Amino acid sequence: MEVYCTRPRCPRPQNHFADLDNDTTLKTTQQKYCISCGMPLMLDGRYVPIKLLGRGGFGAAFLARDRRIPGMRQCVVKQFQPAGNLTATQLQLAQQLFEREADVLAQLGNEHEQIPDLFAFFPVTVQSLQPGQEDQFFYLVQEYIDGQNLEEELVQKGSFSETEILEVLQEILQVLKFVHHKGIIHRDIKPSNIMRRRDGKIFLLDFGAVKQVTTAPASATGASTGIFSMGFAPPEQMAGRQVFPSTDLYALAVTAITLLTGKEAGDLFDAYSNQWQWRSQVNISPYLAEILDKMLLPAANQRFQSAQEVLDVLLVSQQPKVIPPTILPKPPVTTATPATPTTHPVVTRRSSTIRAFSTLELLGGAAFSGFEGALIAIALFSFLRHPIITLSLCALILGVLIFAQTRRWIEGKDLLIIPVITFPLIFFIPLLRGGLQIQQVIVLALAAALLAMALTALFRLIYRLLSLIL
Repeated sequence: MEVYCTRPRCPRPQNHFADLDNDTTLKTTQQKYCISCGMPLMLDGRYVPIKLLGRGGFGAAFLARDRRIPGMRQCVVKQFQPAGNLTATQLQLAQQLFEREADVLAQLGNEHEQIPDLFAFFPVTVQSLQPGQEDQFFYLVQEYIDGQNLEEELVQKGSFSETEILEVLQEILQVLKFVHHKGIIHRDIKPSNIMRRRDGKIFLLDFGAVKQVTTAPASATGASTGIFSMGFAPPEQMAGRQVFPSTDLYALAVTAITLLTGKEAGDLFDAYSNQWQWRSQVNISPYLAEILDKMLLPAANQRFQSAQEVLDVLLVSQQPKVIPPTILPKPPVTTATPATPTTHPVVTRRSSTIRAFSTLELLGGAAFSGFEGALIAIALFSFLRHPIITLSLCALILGVLIFAQTRRWIEGKDLLIIPVITFPLIFFIPLLRGGLQIQQVIVLALAAALLAMALTALFRLIYRLLSLIL
């Protein structure tokens, strides 16, 4: 088993322990130490880092296993690791931010399903690489979200559609509504901090820069600490002044336009005119564009003041309506003629966060269902010898497999792994074949896969034709 050393300057952080490949040994073994630097590897005696996920200015994140939980679930271990050139004051501030993230996750994670749960927070003091000195590290352990962040998703598939952006906005606005109600500002919303789990559920991550809401003036405790992501932070945050719920809404709008255009935030902001120049690069409804423009206004009091306000204007009625000029910013008027209200198209909420299936995915899923269904039917009939009962059980199992595909619990490599496991069982156990030769089993399975693909393609064609006619 590979175990990763968390010491920042370890010369060879990857360690291999063959005995830990056995789960029983892993659960009961004593502490292991890094072969290169002597750092304890099993953090708090239970968390075993296996992979570096990333490093930042104030720490590193590792994928780990919790050996004291049945199944040894995966989790994320975040280490407070400040840069070496920080002053004592900056070091203290960074440590406070890290501890605040633990406090916030403990408060929020257990109360909202789209914020990772906090599992543990603890310090570790070890002998330094410098003789006669000690190093102290702080670790935070939280829920592991298996999926892709939106920055990775953008790189993989290209710019987002309007429908996809509406999904992201509505999901994150619901999270922000909850967070702001708790008196907390996130202050670091960007694509890499929004994660889509494999089943489609969207999570808001990285509360390391959170700020308690305060009414104190900017020169007092309400001032920003200056930690932000360049391009996503609004003017008040970049100037180190007080932050507000509309600060997060600004960053969310920047996130939206970068995903819509596929460009960096810095490429969309015109420093000469001090304005965002993005609308000409996308094809979306004027209604959504005006909402994003209002979220991007430079003055905090000119933007929407809460996540609920944005949700209210997104969730419009099913009939086109005139948006009052008090809700959205007025377009600039270049003549003496007063601007007239504009009728905007409807913006509707998607009923599901599961991404749509491509034609290739549908055909691949159909081939999997047909092939696996034939193998299951052959195996069941060899035992039951009753066609009606066999078909009923086979239909039930196939229904479960198809439902799992629609929820994206089974996808990609899973569609190959499952048949690769099932087929050898029938190949090496003649009893499961019910007297059939292996060549006959292969022919039946392949025929079922081709038939399922043909039926899927036919129904998809009929559906599209009916959609065009109706």
